[in-house]
Amino acid sequence: MPKINFINSNKQLEVPEDSNILRMSLRYDGELPNRCGGGICGSCVFKAEEGAEFLDKVKVQERRKLGEEWLREGYRLGCQTFVTNGDISISWDDAFTEVVKKRKPDKLQKEVSTI
Repeated sequence: MPKINFINSNKQLEVPEDSNILRMSLRYDGELPNRCGGGICGSCVFKAEEGAEFLDKVKVQERRKLGEEWLREGYRLGCQTFVTNGDISISWDDAFTEVVKKRKPDKLQKEVSTI
């Protein structure tokens, strides 16, 4: 089973594959800040310090709230992110969280359906 290392709270959790980062933090007191859980407020932003390759694909909500630059730097939203099949270490910064919360979402081009 993968492990999530919550650096700020000094907690390491063994979790089932495909577990949501925020839900695991709430369930096991990982202390990741949070408010809405829907990818809108940005309060659960974290940085993948290690193991970013073991996180699932970036969601539309994350692209809108964080933008491509912050995503490239390893930032993700805990409410939208799932750990796949490896260990990860995450951290968060309260000052940066406030910046993210105040950021207006990017407007994305309409996605073309390939159905």
